[in-house]
Amino acid sequence: MERMSASPPTQHSAEPHASAPGNKLNWLRAGVLGANDGIVSTAGIVIGVAAASADRGHIFTAGIAGLTAGAVSMALGEYVSVSTQRDTEKALLAKESAELREQPEEELEELAAIYEAKGLTPETAWQVATELTENDAFAAHVDAELGIDPEELTNPWQAAISSAISFTTGAALPFLAIMLLPPHLRIPITFLVVAVALALTGFLSATIGDAGRGRAVLRVTVGGVIAMAVTYLIGTLVGTAVG
Repeated sequence: MERMSASPPTQHSAEPHASAPGNKLNWLRAGVLGANDGIVSTAGIVIGVAAASADRGHIFTAGIAGLTAGAVSMALGEYVSVSTQRDTEKALLAKESAELREQPEEELEELAAIYEAKGLTPETAWQVATELTENDAFAAHVDAELGIDPEELTNPWQAAISSAISFTTGAALPFLAIMLLPPHLRIPITFLVVAVALALTGFLSATIGDAGRGRAVLRVTVGGVIAMAVTYLIGTLVGTAVG
């Protein structure tokens, strides 16, 4: 086949040409952030209730309700979000398959243009595109153009379950701390446990994202402490007003 121009045809100019995302890295980051949400939201609930009432039953009920509602909400949110992403991926794969059947030469030119844009010479880009197309045209195009592995599409059930587990794991820390401690130690020790846990999640998220650890730890910890302080103040005011 004679080599044609490597410039992308007009009809393909709007198609995404993204590199494949690090799915495992994204899931790990999502897990850390889910745990962080569980820590902060549940700590806010149990500390607010503990500030208003020393009754262990009230704290237990509020903590379980907050943990359950949060885990279910996170799971449903992830399921809906990832289902939408999966539908989009399937639609893009179907579109690419149709284009390969209907416009094989235009698709070959497009693939060569992608590799040329990455720094290969026009001749090398054309040779690479040709060889990849001869080996597996569909796999070559969806990888270079869409960054999608047809064998590893996003799984909404996996996302939902992972999100619920990570949220519950994080939420368990402040819940157990405040339930197991004597009344006079509940709030200060829970503050300390939550601050340490938040610092750890901030460190992990920064490490995973290869970002500055100190700033991430400070940001997450200070934000969580402020949230707990606000709910403690509200619980104290409500408890005083009701009492």
